[in-house]
Amino acid sequence: MRLVDPILAEIDQEAPATRRILAAVPQDKLPWKPHEKSMSLARLAQHVAEIQGRLAEATVPDSFDVTTFPKQSEPTTHAEIMEIFETGQARVKEIVGQTGDDRALQDWSFVMAGKPLMTLPRIAAYRMLLMNHLYHHRGQLSVYLRLLDVPVPHIYGPSADDNPFMPKAA
Repeated sequence: MRLVDPILAEIDQEAPATRRILAAVPQDKLPWKPHEKSMSLARLAQHVAEIQGRLAEATVPDSFDVTTFPKQSEPTTHAEIMEIFETGQARVKEIVGQTGDDRALQDWSFVMAGKPLMTLPRIAAYRMLLMNHLYHHRGQLSVYLRLLDVPVPHIYGPSADDNPFMPKAA
């Protein structure tokens, strides 16, 4: 077993839950924000969709300067969000899948304008950036859906909206 194999298994395991959350995003609410300082629903959904693919790309070199991340325009359709997710899934699996144990243990640095923000083994960067970061923003997206009164799909177990054991609201 390679060091990256558990990460690859987790990517595969989590993809359906992320796909369900993204599929629930209503196109007619994409510009909505819960607060003026918050991301729009479109931007947050885009971020959830792109996290694994774009951040996997950032781990290819031995360091990555966040100021060089190409800015992307906010999606205007639900289909764009889903395409970003599916493309990113293929890319993250390709990049992580090609990582040998020696490379997984090599240091990787995240920098801003040339100043190191963190340096850690690439395998730890995979855990933090590709997985934990996804979970954080996917949870945030589920809250956006709840605030919009959109049925929240299950992530790890039934939600209040798709639990057959929960009484339906009248």
